[in-house]
Amino acid sequence: MPSEVRNILFIMCDQLRWDYLSCAGHPTLQTPNIDKLAAKGVRFSRAYVQSPVCGASRMSFYTGRYVDSHGASWNGFPLKVGEITLGDYLRPLGMDAVLIGKTHMKADKEGMDRLGIDPESIIGVRVSECGFDPYERDDGLHGLGPDGRYDPKIPKYNQYLNEKGYAGDNPWHDWANAAQGEGNQLASGWAMRHARKPARVAEEDSETPYMTRRAIEFMREAKAPWCLHLSYIKPHWPYIAPEPYNSMYGAKDLVPAVRSEEERRDPHPVYREFMKHRVSNTFSRDEVREEVIPVYMGLIKQIDDQLGVLLKFMEENGLMQNTMIVFTSDHGDYLGDHWMGEKDLFHEPSVKIPLIVYDPAAPDAARGKVCDELVESIDLVPTFLDVAGGDSGEQSHRLEGRSLMPFLHGEAPASWRRYAISEYDYSMFPAAANLNVVPRDARLFMVSDKRWKYIHAIGFRPMLYDLEKDPNEFRDLGADPAFEQERNRLAAVLNNWGLRLSQRTTKSESEILRGRGKSMRKGILIGVWDEKEISDELWSGYLGDGTAQRKT
Repeated sequence: MPSEVRNILFIMCDQLRWDYLSCAGHPTLQTPNIDKLAAKGVRFSRAYVQSPVCGASRMSFYTGRYVDSHGASWNGFPLKVGEITLGDYLRPLGMDAVLIGKTHMKADKEGMDRLGIDPESIIGVRVSECGFDPYERDDGLHGLGPDGRYDPKIPKYNQYLNEKGYAGDNPWHDWANAAQGEGNQLASGWAMRHARKPARVAEEDSETPYMTRRAIEFMREAKAPWCLHLSYIKPHWPYIAPEPYNSMYGAKDLVPAVRSEEERRDPHPVYREFMKHRVSNTFSRDEVREEVIPVYMGLIKQIDDQLGVLLKFMEENGLMQNTMIVFTSDHGDYLGDHWMGEKDLFHEPSVKIPLIVYDPAAPDAARGKVCDELVESIDLVPTFLDVAGGDSGEQSHRLEGRSLMPFLHGEAPASWRRYAISEYDYSMFPAAANLNVVPRDARLFMVSDKRWKYIHAIGFRPMLYDLEKDPNEFRDLGADPAFEQERNRLAAVLNNWGLRLSQRTTKSESEILRGRGKSMRKGILIGVWDEKEISDELWSGYLGDGTAQRKT
């Protein structure tokens, strides 16, 4: 008999590419524990994020809404007060929503002040933390520069390291993300030439094992049903790993860079400017890829090993029988593909993500499947809502994704999306300044079906890729007259998407249907000429005998 789902474990890695798993075909990086999860569940091979950057992507994961709808379009752009998030959907159904790790959430302090919300109150904390109760929030971005700390809050992880004997005000950098340099100097992980050197921290005290232990501690303590968002910081930069993960892989294990000189001949203006960014120039060098990518692989291997620790604990404590497990990433990493570093644009290494879902209540026949339908990150909230006993259809005026439950149970939905959408706000980048684009117009929109990928760039020509004939996305057909019909077709899709109803979030479809015509029953009789046109019942509040006299 299938088990009943009581809990949800929502695992997210930061900047993990979809194709850096052995179950997705990587030839040298072995991820047996992630593969084991895929064998128990469904792996979605065409899952896309709603924006290829941490903050905007995560806000879509947590709200079930497109970036254009929630408005937090880049890192540090606040998610406005009033936006309903995962915890708001789950708590009324009796399920806690708890955070361990990263969200990249920026609180709407202006909105909270306007509404008089105390940031230290339960409501204030949840509004500030994407609707989660933070067991331990840590965005893993504890940089320290001449203008101060990137994240002003000192993480518990720093306190933990100090208590373990790692000295300094910022052991996150000095031990977990730095190696021993010459003399008494640190070899900072921010300088990628040090990537292969071992981080100074002991492996068991590095970020990934630490967060895994915190997740286990939470599971031991939990009483009510829970949705735990375990959000690993790695394999996001700084690209540095403790022994033995710093040296597990070498240049021989690398997959060749997916790039072509054709891409650099007369590129689209926005793409051209992104290729000029420092990180792109750096990752375009072979010696950089040979230094960094083996460590990126090591960090993924460490995550896989820690997932093994976590799954073993769950098996020993009976949690695998009643816990849905989701494994995914907030976006990918170019790693030198397409002459790019970081993420930010819409090539597959950046915008496509791994997505594996294990449902203990699914029939055995549905397990181990690979689904190639177009899936978006916003599909997880409605899936979780359905798992918790809610009705995602009743929330369709807010939720823009669709539940994945049919796929998890081996069923074919009556209909499914034909296009995936992603958005990007590049207003914070030098590219916008170099192109003389004002912040309002520094936006990109991707619409992709199973063959074509179309990118709309405000103020510029579009980009177009044929994923069937050109799976590596080397040839931009955005200016080719032979493909005008495809461009027009996909532009129409994007225009239609832009006309969707996304801001009527306080009145559901069913409430509207139930309310039709009800105003007449409350005495609002518009357009009536003669009393006989409508029933006597509707006049019941108005037709007296006319004998009542005015009081004086």
